Amino acid sequence: MPEKITYQPVSTAWLFKMAWRDSRKNQSRLLLFISSIVLGIAALVAVYSFKDNLQRDIDQQAKELTGADLVIQSRRPVSANMESKLATMGDERAQERSFASMIYFIDNEGSRLVQIKALNGAYPFYGTMESSPTTAAKTFQNGRNALVDKTLMLQFNAKPGDSIKIGDLTFAIAGILIKAPGQTGISATIAPTVYIPLKYLEETGLTKIGSRITYSFYYRYKNADSLNAVIKKLEPQLEKEGLDIDTVESKKAETGRSFRDMSRFMALSGFIALLLGCIGVGSAIHVYIQEKLAAIATLRCLGLKAKDAFLIYLIQIMVIGSIGALLGAILGTLVQFLLPIVLKDFLPITVTMQISWIAILQGIALGLVISVLFALPSLLGVRKISPLNAIRASFENVAAKRDPLKWLVYALMVIFVLGFTYLQMKSLVQTIAFTSGIFIAFLLLVAFSKLLMFVVRKLMPASLSYLWRQGFANLYRPNNQTLMLTVAIGLSTTFICTLFFVQGILMNRVTLSASENQPNMLLFDIQTTQKEDLANLTTSYKLPLMNQVPIITMRIEEINGKKIGKDSTQTRAFRGELRATYQDTLTVAEKVVAGVWTGKASANAPIYVSLDERYAKSINVKLKDKIVFNVQGMLIPTVVGSLREVNWSRMQTNFRVVFPTGVLETAPQFHVLMTKVPSNEISAKFQGAVVRAFPNVSVIDLALILQLLDEILHKIGFVIRFMAGFSMVTGWIVLLSAVWTSKNQRIRESILLRTLGASRKQILAINAIEHFFLGALATAAGLMLALAGSWLLARFSFESNFSPPLVPILLLFVGVVVLVVITGLWSTRKILNHPPLKILRTEG
Repeated sequence: MPEKITYQPVSTAWLFKMAWRDSRKNQSRLLLFISSIVLGIAALVAVYSFKDNLQRDIDQQAKELTGADLVIQSRRPVSANMESKLATMGDERAQERSFASMIYFIDNEGSRLVQIKALNGAYPFYGTMESSPTTAAKTFQNGRNALVDKTLMLQFNAKPGDSIKIGDLTFAIAGILIKAPGQTGISATIAPTVYIPLKYLEETGLTKIGSRITYSFYYRYKNADSLNAVIKKLEPQLEKEGLDIDTVESKKAETGRSFRDMSRFMALSGFIALLLGCIGVGSAIHVYIQEKLAAIATLRCLGLKAKDAFLIYLIQIMVIGSIGALLGAILGTLVQFLLPIVLKDFLPITVTMQISWIAILQGIALGLVISVLFALPSLLGVRKISPLNAIRASFENVAAKRDPLKWLVYALMVIFVLGFTYLQMKSLVQTIAFTSGIFIAFLLLVAFSKLLMFVVRKLMPASLSYLWRQGFANLYRPNNQTLMLTVAIGLSTTFICTLFFVQGILMNRVTLSASENQPNMLLFDIQTTQKEDLANLTTSYKLPLMNQVPIITMRIEEINGKKIGKDSTQTRAFRGELRATYQDTLTVAEKVVAGVWTGKASANAPIYVSLDERYAKSINVKLKDKIVFNVQGMLIPTVVGSLREVNWSRMQTNFRVVFPTGVLETAPQFHVLMTKVPSNEISAKFQGAVVRAFPNVSVIDLALILQLLDEILHKIGFVIRFMAGFSMVTGWIVLLSAVWTSKNQRIRESILLRTLGASRKQILAINAIEHFFLGALATAAGLMLALAGSWLLARFSFESNFSPPLVPILLLFVGVVVLVVITGLWSTRKILNHPPLKILRTEG
């Protein structure tokens, strides 16, 4: 009987040695395609580190952010009984009244809408209100003085000692306000703050009926236990009167929530870059293993088990993946120091950046898992390589049978993407929507690449020249890069273009029309007795009266006989004040979508009001529901007669609730006037005249607001582009990896062509045709997906119109295609610069 052959098990050390020896020749290639994950890991580590540091600083600076242990706020004057209770609370207390108003710089005759804060007491109790001179923040309450925000001082070239007029009073500028609790760069730009002493507020004449004042009460407690007892005792009474409570803990949680969405967005941006890298890793490993078939088959002939062959290449991927993850973690740690600079205008606190070891460990672990997980489908094929492959010329049937383990790995990939996305969004619906969008885009691009290869193979005209046929044939030959490049370029283009389009949608929503019929100045808080005089002043400057609307402040008292607390689904309807109007006709921005519009109330008939359809949905109200409104103490029963679709982006006065005429004419009210000012010079003169003649009237320069919004959106856009940059560079690395991994195949084909007499120009032409055609189609597919996704977001999420910007689309298309062609041609430089025999010897 023949002697039975037994194979000795190999040691772990031998597997590592073989993995090292096999990879020595291919280290540059392995490092290149594993570097696809470096930027994704860097982005995630940077975001995780920033989030950890931000949360730590929020926890440490929460008291300075709030300025007090307890803050009680109300949108309307508190009752006398409640005010007496509030006056005895806390070990230290302060009061503040805040509202929007105009101020007038007397020296240079400039005016601006600002946020007035009338303060009484030593607020803030924690932290400091920074001013110049430094003593001004403490001494301005000693007389008729004001602290003016530094942006205003710069805008109007003012200095301490100058005078400003607020309402009927003149205040001396005691100092420049540099920083106040909770203030950010954005908030200071939109609504600059001016502090005045509370004791002078009534004398300004700005506290008339209709004024939108926020009443704030600040308290400091030396004993935390007594604070908790006070809150527990007062909370039901405060809620009954519509007062809000804010503590250090609630402020901490609120601030954390404010930046959670931003952190999630940035993490998902990094995750997109990481997914692109995963595609590069998986595809490159597939090509890499295909090139190693002969070596693996030879090892199998020498007695190496399939399991051990698999482990050799798994070790390679784990080691190189760990290196890539480590490099990404180091880069991300460095990048995190840039994020506070990028986001400084949005942060109400000072962020102190430190190394977050937890974020680094998370990044390294994530990089290793991704490297192995997305390489496994190709690595599992190593187990199926037979020793006979060493003598076979073809290996098309190596993986002909389905492998259950591969399907398990694919399932794990899906679970991984779902799980990671859920950890960022904390919403199952958003997670499913996000991952579904990615997978649909991925499947469409895969299907597109398959269709492309099929069409080129079957329908390529025989009449084409040799160079064109050769270039097109490269799209479906063995080791072709069509699938990988289509998916990588397509997904990169889709993600980056979608971000760009969404930014454009947001910009368009706030862009003012330059047409003649669009107003650019809004005057509000006009009292009924001032209405005619202000209209005359407006026409005296030859300005049109484009829109004059009455506004009545009210709140909802009952819905279908139920008050607050009896129906939890409608609690939101009872909170806060409403500003409604009355009119006999609809405006051009309104369209009835349900019910019948009633423009005039009839005697002895129900009062039919019209609600904005989105507002009605938010408070769970339908047609024919009964609503009782409290109008300055008078209860008015109404019936919902119609629902309107309101174009809120149109620059005019729009309302959630509209009454018919004949009901509210005698109610306490103020008016709004809109006009169009032709130039900045006339605007400045007109605003100055309004402030001098009508100190209580506020003026909004809509052109200035547009400019400020434009600056804010550009800053937000910069943050978006900063994170999208990781995906852009990752996409280029994946592209480079794709070209590099198929380099050997291209070298053999090009050497054969050169041996047969092809010139350098012909080889360049063949490669240029292949990569141009591939880049153009993949980029076009990505753009189409981005356009479709952006239209869906505009239609269903932002409820806006979407007009694709043609010039940026064209520039992006050309840029990506040129990048693909240049990268493809770069890979052939070695062939063109050396004789074929020398290259064959080197590659052999």
